[in-house]
Amino acid sequence: MPRSTRGVFDGTTSGLLLEVELAGVARGRRAETLAGQLRLAVRTGTLPTGTRLPASRTLAADLGVSRGVVVRAYDQLVAEGYLAGRRGSGTIVAGGSDPGPPAPLRPITRSSNPGLPSGGTFPRAAWARCAARALAALTDDELGYGDPAGLPRLREELARYLGRVRAVLAPPERVVVVNGFAQASRLVADVLCGGGTTCIAVEDPGSIGLRDQLTASGLTCVPVPVDDEGIQVDALAASGVHAVVVTPAHQFPTGAVTSPARRHALLEWARSCGGLVLEDDYDAEFRYDRTPIGALQGLGPDVVLYGGSVSKTLAPGVRLGWLVVPEHLVATYRDAKYTADLARGVLDQATFAELLASGEMDRHIRHMAAEYRHRRDHLVAAVVSSLPDWDVTGTAAGLHLVLHTPGRDDEALARQAQACGLDARALSRYSLESPSRPGLVIGYGHQPPGRLSAAVEALARALGRER
Repeated sequence: MPRSTRGVFDGTTSGLLLEVELAGVARGRRAETLAGQLRLAVRTGTLPTGTRLPASRTLAADLGVSRGVVVRAYDQLVAEGYLAGRRGSGTIVAGGSDPGPPAPLRPITRSSNPGLPSGGTFPRAAWARCAARALAALTDDELGYGDPAGLPRLREELARYLGRVRAVLAPPERVVVVNGFAQASRLVADVLCGGGTTCIAVEDPGSIGLRDQLTASGLTCVPVPVDDEGIQVDALAASGVHAVVVTPAHQFPTGAVTSPARRHALLEWARSCGGLVLEDDYDAEFRYDRTPIGALQGLGPDVVLYGGSVSKTLAPGVRLGWLVVPEHLVATYRDAKYTADLARGVLDQATFAELLASGEMDRHIRHMAAEYRHRRDHLVAAVVSSLPDWDVTGTAAGLHLVLHTPGRDDEALARQAQACGLDARALSRYSLESPSRPGLVIGYGHQPPGRLSAAVEALARALGRER
């Protein structure tokens, strides 16, 4: 039986997505016809400049014609300048001239909150070892569409880890693996909106990115003031809302720790009004000057949705996080995750499960806690030395602190501090309604100690020249 002379190349053999029709073309005109169709594809942009064409033998096999047909078509287009033959690179679309290598894409990034971890200290070697072991252990079925709640092995390891490190009551069946806390907050918003909720309370001051996520999902954010003991529960109750997002272990951005009395009052509020508390435990693994504080969820697993991620402990680019869901909401959130994107990618899940099981995650956190404390100490010492009239708060944990600046416009000061090399944001920009002392939120996790000290000294010199 003669082979078909009509081909649609979809990447399976030739690697070319292009429809070529040679049916009914006389044998003597097939090279001419093929050249015409390729020429048209170049002219219309279907084959952009720089596209590598399949080898003549591969394309001939796909079309069911002799290799000579393809060679003659290629030669004709090379002579016309549409194609170019490059030693070691095969035949490419030239567009009339050798295009050379394409210009590299410039990444488009959005500004983030301060408190980034150090990308240079990501445990690359440990991650690679765990990835190799995890990939070898994955079953064929696990490479298919899995449980929307996440890889069972990772949920089991997370249950052990969160119980041991954060005192979270996290049976594996109540863990949902997500693409970072950003997706966790969107899932919560989707579920709330689907149930008829239109408003959610947020800490004031609080995370701008979180407010943006919730607002984009259709919720109205109601600001509730924060003081040195955490969110003001009386003001929360007076707001009339039935859902709230809190950062009790290390309030963002002030660094306040929610007091035991406020924790119990918050849980009592939730139980009395049928409310829901979303706990963002974003950097609690890094505590320096006091005993680690357990998660709020351990006191109220019936009313607290606990969320965390590896964005501070490993890197934001890993995009891996989790929700621990009250028992009566497990099916709801599994369905919400399935609707959002079917499931989280399995390879990173398996690798992270191995990182937890092998103890590599614990070793990394211990190492980085010491390193981040060292960076914090350098920053604080530089402020005390160079800017002695500034107050420093929020230093007990995390990857950022707050500098309270006497009598200054913190927006202008933030721009000046950034010019001197500090990762600085105006404290006032995080507030919706609550007035705050002027201040700067300074991230220090991603900068070496020497650079932090030099930046503070440069800022002090700049301010001295102004005075």
